[in-house]
Amino acid sequence: MGVIALILILAACGNSGIANPLNYEVSDFSYTDQNGESLSLKDLEGKVWIADMIFTQCDTVCPPMSAHMAKLQQMVKDEGLDVEFVSFSVDPEVDTPEMLKEYAEGYSDDLSNWHLLTGYSLEEITKFAKDSFAAIVAKPEGQDQVMHVINFYLVDQNGTVLKDYDGVSNTPYEEIIEDIKKIQ
Repeated sequence: MGVIALILILAACGNSGIANPLNYEVSDFSYTDQNGESLSLKDLEGKVWIADMIFTQCDTVCPPMSAHMAKLQQMVKDEGLDVEFVSFSVDPEVDTPEMLKEYAEGYSDDLSNWHLLTGYSLEEITKFAKDSFAAIVAKPEGQDQVMHVINFYLVDQNGTVLKDYDGVSNTPYEEIIEDIKKIQ
């Protein structure tokens, strides 16, 4: 009986070692980063990445999310892990590559593995967020703020979202790093 229980526990973890993985498949994309360069799902193939959704004019959750992302980026670097960071703008009609670059430079001196993306419509990112991350993005008419999720997402080398974490408060840095190590 113990062997069967162990097999069931291991099966629940899947091949990733992550318990109860979300297993969302990220939709194919090719968007523009803060340097005006294209970044696609294909470019991230074979890499572990952390994703979130932010926008430059956000006056509530995005500043702490970006600060936490920058801290996580530094911690990952200090651990010697090879991870990409991807922030999708949820206000792409306002957020130009130049605005995203200036925004990101306020949080990190090293943007070599942090890609802030734009170059799509609000409708596209709304559908992409729902399809890829089971996340809601909505910009109420006449408003300059966008409602969006506050999660960081762990994405594996195959473009599968395995887990999400709070990106605003009590961000579990050590847990995220341990989970990255499980799948690298």
